[in-house]
Amino acid sequence: MLVLAIDTSTPAVTAGLVALDGDALESRGDRVTVDPRAHGELITPHALEAVKAAGVTLRDLDAIVCGVGPGPFTGLRAGMATAASLAHALGIPAYPVCSLDAIAAEVPSGEAPFLVLTDARRREVYWAAYAADGSRTDGPHVQRPADLDTTVKVAAGDGALLYADALGVQPMEPRFPSPIGLVKAAREDFGSEPAPLTPLYLRRPDAVEPAARKKVTTP
Repeated sequence: MLVLAIDTSTPAVTAGLVALDGDALESRGDRVTVDPRAHGELITPHALEAVKAAGVTLRDLDAIVCGVGPGPFTGLRAGMATAASLAHALGIPAYPVCSLDAIAAEVPSGEAPFLVLTDARRREVYWAAYAADGSRTDGPHVQRPADLDTTVKVAAGDGALLYADALGVQPMEPRFPSPIGLVKAAREDFGSEPAPLTPLYLRRPDAVEPAARKKVTTP
């Protein structure tokens, strides 16, 4: 099974081809650029380059996995629109996955719970809590780091690195969702009808509708 994985929920513009053979996952061609202003510009070229690097064509794909956030409005839309367009054109399913879960999927199983945090801007983080086996126990939420009351001492994601002191946590890898992590987080849904590609925004957009124009009178 060949799966194209896409994520634009963080500053990393990520696309990659992953091959599944039973429980084994193999990366066939990742393309990642860390640039928070280049999601719309790079995600489609990255997806096409990843497929080409794997030595296959778009017609060889069996499914698409797309990170649906939480993330910023503009960046998240770029990846989801690309995933939806490709899935529709190719007649294959597109599976949504929480991008925090994709990061958690690549944290090695241990004996302690952990957090995943990504940068939400405005001095806030998107976060979720996970048990030692990687299953999500809380979240996702958006919050100021100083207001996050937790006893967990380790955290993955770029938000953990940015706010380690405020949170009192030890940062660990990975920083961003990877194609392998995205597919790991979604593979239990393969073979079933995918859920809609619904973005996890968690807060209202910065842009607002303009107010009614003021009436101007002349003497």
